[in-house]
Amino acid sequence: MINLLLGISARIFSNSFLNVFQKFLTNSGEKSSVVNFYTYLGLTVFGFIVCPTSFFSQTLCINVLIMGLLGALGNYYIIKALSLGDLSELAPINAYKPVVALIFGIFIVDEIPGLKEILGIILIIMGTIILLSKKLSNSKAVFYRILALLFSGAEALFIKKVILLSDINSAFLYWAVAGLIFSMFIAFKNPLKISLPNIKYQLILILMAGIMQYSTNYVFARMNVAYALALFQLSVLLSVFLGVNIFKEKELVRKLAGSLIMIFGAAVIILN
Repeated sequence: MINLLLGISARIFSNSFLNVFQKFLTNSGEKSSVVNFYTYLGLTVFGFIVCPTSFFSQTLCINVLIMGLLGALGNYYIIKALSLGDLSELAPINAYKPVVALIFGIFIVDEIPGLKEILGIILIIMGTIILLSKKLSNSKAVFYRILALLFSGAEALFIKKVILLSDINSAFLYWAVAGLIFSMFIAFKNPLKISLPNIKYQLILILMAGIMQYSTNYVFARMNVAYALALFQLSVLLSVFLGVNIFKEKELVRKLAGSLIMIFGAAVIILN
């Protein structure tokens, strides 16, 4: 139980700081697709370190390819959205990811939700509604963030399936390699270069992404995907705090109110 809580905590903190450095890079003029590509490239190198040997099968290969495509698209659109909108406004949209996973999870990995878990997810969604401003609701940033949500929500289920067909370390390597392949296609029209002052931010981003994904795999291996994604939404509080303090974003009180409702929803899931 302690290890599981540590895994959830690592996922929450790494995901929030991951978004910060994605926004740093795009605010500095880096292309979203290039940042995405180098993130997967660094994670692939790390993947071969944590998993130098692995096994493969035809069924596994199909699931890995689907996972890689969904992951590369999801990550690209997250970075694209952050380049256009506020971190503290966009992060709460991710709270809908458990709903996406809940729907697809019934068919893909046979995960059937209980009533209390559904109540917790509903509360998380209510908090998100409070967090979103009317100004942002029709913006291009929200459109990209919703695309990212759909792709990454579906990706989470294929990550779980790949873990069930292999193991945590192998799933990390497969996720990184498949994501690298598809992110390369997404970025092929742009020069694959990062300016020298931004290399340190890209390296930190790779580190945060590595911690985020490995802790995600660890948690997915031990609990229902939709519930895990609901708990991960606690990172919204940290994202709101970071957005307001680092990028000088506004309306802290409204955002905290929505975030607290989301925390209560997560608590319903945890206590159950």
